[in-house]
Amino acid sequence: MAQLQEFLATGGPALWAIAALSVLTLALIFWKAWDMARLGAWSRGASGAAVAAWQSNAGQGALSPLTGRTGLRARVVRRAIEARLDPAMPDPAAREETTRVAKAALMQARRGLRVLELIATIAPLIGLLGTVLGMIEAFQALQSAGNRADPAALAGGIWQALLTTAAGMAVAIPASMAHSWYESICEQVQADLEDLATRIFTSGQA
Repeated sequence: MAQLQEFLATGGPALWAIAALSVLTLALIFWKAWDMARLGAWSRGASGAAVAAWQSNAGQGALSPLTGRTGLRARVVRRAIEARLDPAMPDPAAREETTRVAKAALMQARRGLRVLELIATIAPLIGLLGTVLGMIEAFQALQSAGNRADPAALAGGIWQALLTTAAGMAVAIPASMAHSWYESICEQVQADLEDLATRIFTSGQA
C-alpha cells in the first residue's frame, strides 16, 4: 500500500485523478456486463418463439413463450402483440406504442455508456495535463540550477511527468474498447427489435 501511495505521489494530482478513473472504469465495465445480462441482451429465444407463434395465427397464445420474461426483446414483443390484439387501438397507434416501448428499452440498454465514453476522452487529457505541468516544473528546476544543472535530475523529472500520460492512455484504452463493445450490443438489440416488430405488424393478423 505504501508503494502504491508513493507511486501515485510521483505523478502528482493528475495521477491520483487517473487512478480514481481507473477504479470507476473497472467497476462500470463489470456493472454494465451484469446489467446487459439482466436485461437479456443476449437472449433471443423467447421473443423469437412468440413472434413465430403470432405469425402462425396463435393470437393470444403467442404471449405464452414470454411468460416470466422481462428482457428487452420480450418487453417490446409483448407490448406489440398486446397492442395488435387490442380492438380499441388502431394500427398507427399500436405502432406508436411499440416504438415508445422500444425506445425506452434501448435507453435502458445504453445507460452508463456515456460515462465510459467520457472517461475514454478525458483520461488521456488529464494525463497530458499532468505531463505538461510536470515538464514545466522540471524546466523551472533546471533554470534555477543554472550551471549546476544535473542532467540526471532533469531526466528523472521528465520521466515522472510522462508517467501521467501513459497512465491516462492505460485507462482510456479499455474504457474505449468496452464502450465500443457495449455499443455494438445495443445496435444488435435495436436491429432485433426492429425486425421483431416488423414481423408482428406485417403478419396480417388484426
